[in-house]
Amino acid sequence: MRRFKDILCVVELEGICKPVLERAVTLAENNQASLTVAIAAPRMMESMGVPDGSPIFAQLQAEIVNSYKQPLAALVEPHIKRVPLQTKVLVGTPFLEIIREVLQNGRDLVIKLPEHQDWQDRLFGSDDMHILRKCPCPVWLIKPRKTPTYRCILAAVDVDDAYPAKEMESRGALNRQIIQLASSLALAESAELHVVNAWEMVGESTMRHSAFVSTPSETVDNWVNLTKQHHIANLEALLQEVAPIVGQDALNYLGHQEHLVKGEARREIPALAKRIDADLIVMGTVARTGVLGFIMGNTAETILNQIDCSVLALKPPGFESPIALHD
Repeated sequence: MRRFKDILCVVELEGICKPVLERAVTLAENNQASLTVAIAAPRMMESMGVPDGSPIFAQLQAEIVNSYKQPLAALVEPHIKRVPLQTKVLVGTPFLEIIREVLQNGRDLVIKLPEHQDWQDRLFGSDDMHILRKCPCPVWLIKPRKTPTYRCILAAVDVDDAYPAKEMESRGALNRQIIQLASSLALAESAELHVVNAWEMVGESTMRHSAFVSTPSETVDNWVNLTKQHHIANLEALLQEVAPIVGQDALNYLGHQEHLVKGEARREIPALAKRIDADLIVMGTVARTGVLGFIMGNTAETILNQIDCSVLALKPPGFESPIALHD
């Protein structure tokens, strides 16, 4: 997979982050990319009579940063001969500083562990969700696993075409990017590739169950079947479109499996991920561009709150983060 050129790996000073760092280093090697390994340190708060901006305040903040530098250097030391690598201590609110680092330095991938949290059933915490919503580049949140490689990768796309033309262009670009990245990863990992699209016929429930609508069931069945066939054709068109980019031989080798699941995406995609025991979901978190602050659809957020595997989350071309470089 030769797509990323400037990778930001966010770590914690715990042994659990070593597999994530190893994956970031290997990815940088394979992409001939530069790699920055960063850790978030807290910003000093004005307290105990030490005013913000004073020499003592600055000294205390510097001591906090230095306390992170040495263990960070020790963490990356085994990898420094493998790739161009630098380290950085980000000071402040983690998600803000991570996104600002991306904006300021043009990073094209963020890779990190999900937040450690014992008190929630969800895999992703508050900072993770902020990053998934607002970071302009792809975000890869890696759940710690017993095995270092992926066995099953799920690419979630939306091939519905009932959108305005400008939004269709954005969704099409996002779908192509999802398939390309998922295919490249599946090849690199020798993993199964699954492609899913959830579909519904608008108004089916009303036509079948409303006391005020008397559409014959055969007619509804025919419309439902036509809707399904339309989605099948759209998915096939998408795969044919990306085949020259991914490589038809590569797609044939992967022997990908297509899933057209009937129902709401927010329910059906997490359910499918669980059934096939997906190790990674590649999906979009935003479908529209050009609206500053339009950050994540309810469907994407609901899916993310239900899954229990790693996620590689993408934005469409032209996405603008609502985060500013400076306050």
